[in-house]
Amino acid sequence: MSNDTLTVLIVEDQTLMRQGLKTILDLEPGVRVIGEAANGEEGVRQALRLRPDVILMDVQMPVMNGVEATRAIVAAWPQAKVIVLTTFDRDDYVFQSIRAGALGYLLKDTPADALISVMRQVQRGEAFIQPEVAARALREVVRASPPATTSTGNPFDLSDREREVLVLLAQGASNREIASRLFITEGTVKNHVSNILGKLQAENRTQAADIARRYGLTRDASSTPDLRQG
Repeated sequence: MSNDTLTVLIVEDQTLMRQGLKTILDLEPGVRVIGEAANGEEGVRQALRLRPDVILMDVQMPVMNGVEATRAIVAAWPQAKVIVLTTFDRDDYVFQSIRAGALGYLLKDTPADALISVMRQVQRGEAFIQPEVAARALREVVRASPPATTSTGNPFDLSDREREVLVLLAQGASNREIASRLFITEGTVKNHVSNILGKLQAENRTQAADIARRYGLTRDASSTPDLRQG
């Protein structure tokens, strides 16, 4: 195999789509498909074993979806170059894929020559989002960006009590456990959690915990007991 051959792993649960992509790519000079996977979990194993130049990743798959697989691959192999190739142009898929570490986002109706061009671009470490969905992705990034940090160093304007609740929430504590630790009622905890989700623009507790860790909101909370320590 030539050193300039672009090696590809296809992660796609639909057999006909996977075989079609392989046929198209194998006909392209300088491109070789070296692996196939029918679900995200298998895709992670193949990617880390084969170390292809580019990974074509479907989104909706059994066992493990494409966003989760991309996240796992990039976490274990930061140099991985993933292109999400999907029929979905939904804002949340675009944003989640980018956050997971994908460098490219294309719809499956992309012409073969355009796909090859983007693969070469991503191989060089450049990012590409199909123009049809790029504007949506930009709006989502702006919407999800935190407000400017205030003079108190608290970018989300959380109260001290909300910070305490968030710290415990990020540790995986239930409302009952938080209430017990902070000597407040479970109903009060629910109100605090609702306020926290609103201020962080988080859809659920898991997303709130992720935002808290990314923006250091659980730091400087030494007075709040860590549930993991018993």
